Amino acid sequence: MKEKYAFVIMVKEKWWREFCRLSREGKEVQAYVGGPRAPPTNASLLIFYVSKPVGEIGGYAEFIERKVGKAEELWKEHGGESVLSSAEQYFQFVKDKPKVSFIRFKNLREAANPIPLDNARLLLGVKRLARGGFYIDKETAEKMIALME
Repeated sequence: MKEKYAFVIMVKEKWWREFCRLSREGKEVQAYVGGPRAPPTNASLLIFYVSKPVGEIGGYAEFIERKVGKAEELWKEHGGESVLSSAEQYFQFVKDKPKVSFIRFKNLREAANPIPLDNARLLLGVKRLARGGFYIDKETAEKMIALME
């Protein structure tokens, strides 16, 4: 891999639908909440793979940053960017994790033509997609975006 241009992140269908709904309602900056070691640490784009049963690349967004910190502090700072609608829902989600990460992104674009899992694997030249997500180079990211539009 030449460069870490984009990161393919795995999201559950329910979170993907909420990201899309909020984006259509005009929410520009959003955040995916994960564990403290959740990648990416650096990228230009996030590409969203919506896990099975959907099993497709559903869209992409501009990566802003990954913030790691105490669950309570990050909720106060960026909770409004997450799809978790209340502090109660958030704290149930993060359970007893002392640290979490907020993967912040903007300008979410839903794919006009989502890329099915088999096509994504063929494009990437892999048999399986890494469950924790993975980096791709700029050329591969541009190919994916062209297929989605």
